[in-house]
Amino acid sequence: MAPPQLVQLYRELQQTFTSGNLQQTGVLLTRLKIALTEAGLLVPLGNADPQDLVVARDILEVGAFWSIRTKDIPSFDRYFSQLQTFYNDFSSVLPPSPREYPLRGLNLIRLLTQNRIADFHTTLESLPLRADALTGNPYIAHPINLEQWLMEGSYSKVWNAREEAPAEEYKFFVDSLMGTIRNEIASCEETAYDSLPLKDAATLLFFKNQSELLTFAQQRGWQVDLTAGKITFAKKTEEKVEIPKEKLILANLQYARELEQIV
Repeated sequence: MAPPQLVQLYRELQQTFTSGNLQQTGVLLTRLKIALTEAGLLVPLGNADPQDLVVARDILEVGAFWSIRTKDIPSFDRYFSQLQTFYNDFSSVLPPSPREYPLRGLNLIRLLTQNRIADFHTTLESLPLRADALTGNPYIAHPINLEQWLMEGSYSKVWNAREEAPAEEYKFFVDSLMGTIRNEIASCEETAYDSLPLKDAATLLFFKNQSELLTFAQQRGWQVDLTAGKITFAKKTEEKVEIPKEKLILANLQYARELEQIV
């Protein structure tokens, strides 16, 4: 059985996380990871008590969700990596977790935000679900659709997917995806146009209001004329490459002399 102190901290964690106190949740998670390590449950062995394993899994799952809510992606990576032992190695002895597929789906979207498309497909293929069941699971279907729309360039569908997210945490990653998409669109605009009306620029970049657009324009170094209602894009000056003519001529002459000697 798990030590009484660990069980007590676990109960406190459940209450604190449910109440939305993220700061105290982080404090409890740190203490619980130490307690799990001391109890041999952070990296469990095959003879561990199944009830203790469920407690350890729950703690790590809370940690993964807490990481997303605090926007700490490296922390999410660590928690999700530690959960793989419970999801894969102990799946036959533990009851299914209602948090497992929400977290697996979040991990898939994380891979999309990092443009790790090959890892996305490898992870998708390794899921313990039949191929025809993937799209039937809303937590897995959501990242599958996102990846398809990204490949198609259907950015409006990616934007609308934020409101269709199966869990609140998914919106964080969709927002991150939209940040990447906006930068790609902005680069195209800078190349294709000298300027654009503010309204058109906001529509193309999926901004809901002008203040968001102005903040983005400042980050990109665009000139904004509120009176004329337009944005002028900063053109990147082409760098002139100096060709070392004299060095090239001398090198060619030397090469020619060497050829003559060979002949």
